[in-house]
Amino acid sequence: MPKAKKEAPSFSYLIEKKRDGGEYTDEEVRCIVDAILDEEMPEFQQSAWIMTNFFKGMSAQEIAYLAEEMMLSGEVIEMMDVSRPKIEKYSTGGVGDKTSLVLGPLSAVAGVAMPLMNGYDEEFLTSNSEKLKAIPNIKTNLDLEDFHAKVRKHGCAFADRNIEISPVENILYELRQKIGAIPSIPFITAGTLSRKFASGAEGVVVDVKWGKGSFIRDAEDAKQLARSITRVGRIMKRRCVALVTDNNQPLGTCLGASLEIKEAIELLKGEGPEDLQDLVMKLGMEIVRLAGVAGSTLSAKQTVRKHLEDGSALEKFKDIVAAQGGDTKVIDDPEKLPKAKHAKKLPAPKRGYVHTIDAGQLARGVQILAYGTGDKFDPAVGVAELKKVGTQMKQGEPLMMIHYNDEKRLKEAMEYFKAAYRLAPKRPNPAPLVVERVA
Repeated sequence: MPKAKKEAPSFSYLIEKKRDGGEYTDEEVRCIVDAILDEEMPEFQQSAWIMTNFFKGMSAQEIAYLAEEMMLSGEVIEMMDVSRPKIEKYSTGGVGDKTSLVLGPLSAVAGVAMPLMNGYDEEFLTSNSEKLKAIPNIKTNLDLEDFHAKVRKHGCAFADRNIEISPVENILYELRQKIGAIPSIPFITAGTLSRKFASGAEGVVVDVKWGKGSFIRDAEDAKQLARSITRVGRIMKRRCVALVTDNNQPLGTCLGASLEIKEAIELLKGEGPEDLQDLVMKLGMEIVRLAGVAGSTLSAKQTVRKHLEDGSALEKFKDIVAAQGGDTKVIDDPEKLPKAKHAKKLPAPKRGYVHTIDAGQLARGVQILAYGTGDKFDPAVGVAELKKVGTQMKQGEPLMMIHYNDEKRLKEAMEYFKAAYRLAPKRPNPAPLVVERVA
């Protein structure tokens, strides 16, 4: 007699199992992911399942099952023809963070392949793809075949989120937005690893940001996420290392697409703001060590410094931009990048030291300058010459220069810019940029 087919557990049973503190098997996770992909699980039950996991949590093994199944729910780019080690960089998205624009070409010239594909949770108000729009004619909307070919040829490509990669993550992310479950460590971990490994990476260097410039506001939550990603990566037999970094004030001295591309070019010359140079160095060292192209800390440091100082990382950036249709003249001469028509100083309201900067307020102000109420993006606008925490100010001295094209947008954005800075009579103690390393 033929064996009776094992009946799949009901969705109600699976929700109740987690509600009562149970742990899922790999078959149960596969059942849920397949049902979401095939539109068999109603949205109200998907929502209940998300929230139950949000409050009850998931074990590292359960998250690994979920990441694996989400990865297999769509296309998986097999980069067997790319001989160099393939390491992705994941960041939780931070105000003023343009390190990926630097680390992609830097890694490529150091012998590492970096398939950089944007993710939703890597975009805190402005994505890398939006920043790259400041370069005329550049194309970031790459199909998977083109993306693979560019990584194979140039060692790096900058691509938009692709709906064929981990489609179940897309569905769950949109639903998490609707029901207030974005800051879920299990779902961020599974979504990140599913997406990175599906887009061709063998290992991931993670930059988990915390503070007012990130969607993770608490340092302990950031540390938990860093530990979760590295632990689950190990279970999946992949290499992962994470840095937890402070993003209460913006990284660098400017925000806005054109201005940030200009700052990225400075960094690729081994110049630019100290905090960004420091972060590029630390993340770059982790990438080349994880990839195995540098053995010791000293060797990793020398490798990163060499490629920044000898101009090879900048040349590689030009190659990648040219391969994606961008005009490289703006890299040779950043003054040719889009420029705003007007510039205005924001004066310090009193004397004192810059005590805190709300990076999120600054980013929202820049977003208003760039989009207004419409959806046409203006890459030329932003803020520059940002004074950093600890800077001594006289009354009337500029806290920043605002570059704008529209008076109405400026008026609306100004409220956010003014609210971002707090001055105090005493110099604050500087916060460390890297809070913790997790491997």
